[in-house]
Amino acid sequence: MDLKLLAVVAALMLIAHTPESEGKPISLVERCYCRSTVNNLPRSYIRELRFIQTPNCPFQVIAKLKTNKEVCVNPEIRWLQNYLKNAINKMKKSKQAI
Repeated sequence: MDLKLLAVVAALMLIAHTPESEGKPISLVERCYCRSTVNNLPRSYIRELRFIQTPNCPFQVIAKLKTNKEVCVNPEIRWLQNYLKNAINKMKKSKQAI
């Protein structure tokens, strides 16, 4: 009985003293979230948009659909370009008002 307890304590001490890793492996850090994009996604299907800009990847747009599925949208789609221009103009106007 004492040998089992000693083995458990030794195993716990070994686990407690193992060094923790420093973040994600390089292979996961350098990957782009969007590997392929959708070109024909109607705006009515989208619940929210998320924009990601990472150093080694192009500008990425992730759309969360009303079905809770996430897809990557091509940032060159005309309606998305218009949406971004309008958002930038609104931000400029709000800064001027302050």
